[in-house]
Amino acid sequence: MKKLFLSACLALLTSVANAAGGVVSLGGSVTEIIYALGQGEQLIATEYSSLYPEEASELPQVGYYRAVGVEGLVSTMPTLVIASENSGPKEALERLTELGIEVQLVSDQGTLDSLYERIAQVAQLLDAEEQGERLRQEVKTAVAEAMSLPSKPYRAALVINRTGTFQAAGGATSANELMRLAGFENIFIEQQSYKPISKESFLALQPEVIITTKASLETSGGLEQFKNDPTIANTPATTTGKIVVMDDLLALGMGPRVSEAIRLLRSVP
Repeated sequence: MKKLFLSACLALLTSVANAAGGVVSLGGSVTEIIYALGQGEQLIATEYSSLYPEEASELPQVGYYRAVGVEGLVSTMPTLVIASENSGPKEALERLTELGIEVQLVSDQGTLDSLYERIAQVAQLLDAEEQGERLRQEVKTAVAEAMSLPSKPYRAALVINRTGTFQAAGGATSANELMRLAGFENIFIEQQSYKPISKESFLALQPEVIITTKASLETSGGLEQFKNDPTIANTPATTTGKIVVMDDLLALGMGPRVSEAIRLLRSVP
């Protein structure tokens, strides 16, 4: 009985949604691309990783794109969901489709090629192909200019702190690709994804540059607290002051501002 009632409610919400219209974006870089295309007015909701631009965070949020809740998303009354291919769970996305909501997955790997493909896909879905091609060319040009800047082959680590435990970005991540584009060597490239790090392993690998995010600093209690943590304190990066703080989506999202991130890292003295 409860399932029947829920299904009836969702069906009702969906019928209203189809009348109302609007786009929900799942994935921070997807949201950023929509705004960069000048199509932000089509958005009616985003999710927790959609941190940029500022107006994106003012929209209703439907949770986290890797843990989509059907009821919350349907309640926003969308006709189209543009989702990172990493969105899930799969069952939730399938349920949205069953309810008559169009769900379109777009490329979201940690590479420039995926970024360029994602821009084109989002632009096509929003009937903004001309703007999409212009944005792709602008991003490609900006990346090429950033890549022409001198860099030093520092041994680097990108560290995040979301729950009080430091984690480092491994291979097959956008962060790893960003370090490569900056001319750095990711000292944790042999691991996959993000894994907790120990003080011993971090000190043994001797990072010369540490990259972290603004949210990680907040979790750590600020920059000084971060630098004084036993895991971070006795590294060459801390000793020489080579700790780079970036906004979270710029560091982790491989979005249209990627050239800014490359420039910032290549400017490390």
